[in-house]
Amino acid sequence: QVQLVESGGGLVQAGGSLRLSCAASGRTFSSYTMGWFRQAPGKEREFVTSTSWNGGSTYYANSVKGRFTISKDNAKNTIWLQMNSLKPEDTAVYYCAARYGPATQAPSQYAYWGQGTQVTVSS
Repeated sequence: QVQLVESGGGLVQAGGSLRLSCAASGRTFSSYTMGWFRQAPGKEREFVTSTSWNGGSTYYANSVKGRFTISKDNAKNTIWLQMNSLKPEDTAVYYCAARYGPATQAPSQYAYWGQGTQVTVSS
């Protein structure tokens, strides 16, 4: 079992930056693939980025590539999402998620989810 708690969301102007954190409980955190997803009002939850259990493989949605960076610290049971050059279309609730297995972009493949944190980017 893994419990996830996100923090760091807020309101930022376009072009600004935010750093989201996701703190995990559970002694096997280091074994999990971690991902960030987001969901805007009226839209389906979409993949943002994921990292393998050891951070050796990372994947990004084309829409955030070059602007967002995922990082994972197994010793701290934490992952981060550094978001730079934010755009109004990045506005959404951001969720971290965990799965035991290879990284994948499909939300349905992730067994554990945080409660989400709101990110709002004003133009």
